[in-house]
Amino acid sequence: MAGHNGTVFSPSVENLVAQLTRLPGVGQRTAQRLAFHILQRPKEEALALANALQEVKERVRFCRECGNLTEEELCGICTDGRRDRSLICVVEQPVDVVSLERTAEFRGLYHVLGGALSPLDGVEPSHLRIDELFRRVDANGVTEVVLAMNPNMTGEATAGFLADRLRGRVRVTRLASGLPVGGDLEYADEVTLGRALSGRREM
Repeated sequence: MAGHNGTVFSPSVENLVAQLTRLPGVGQRTAQRLAFHILQRPKEEALALANALQEVKERVRFCRECGNLTEEELCGICTDGRRDRSLICVVEQPVDVVSLERTAEFRGLYHVLGGALSPLDGVEPSHLRIDELFRRVDANGVTEVVLAMNPNMTGEATAGFLADRLRGRVRVTRLASGLPVGGDLEYADEVTLGRALSGRREM
């Protein structure tokens, strides 16, 4: 902490604030608020948070097959006999699996890449679980791969890269993107509107 604030907090509080600011979306002010909240709670409540952090780091790993989060070798989705094994939905992160599962629309399997291609940030194909995806497609009788990357520059680049290499081996589809429900045409950007137009379907 800069300037005169340096003497305000004890070193252990300083350290807690510093650790909290490393979390995404947590700035200095929020970190201080969280630190004071933790200090004001009963000791066992604060230690329960510490234990939860330790336990999750020790027990949770990536599914050997799809890269989703699990406490076993294979995640619950990969071991579910009711899932359609001919269909794989490719996502960037485990949190995307959670979002798609909430819809209850997808009955296939997933493949978590662990990020998106971004040469500027040093993220090359070898850093993601891309070879594992190709292996699964070649080995498991997969007929369709759904690309569900984020609709941003790195997501689009990753989807394009995968589509180029999967074409001819398997049917490749992309999540439709268009207008949000409850939205207004007036406020939609050109790219989203263009996508909505080109992806229009029969009523």
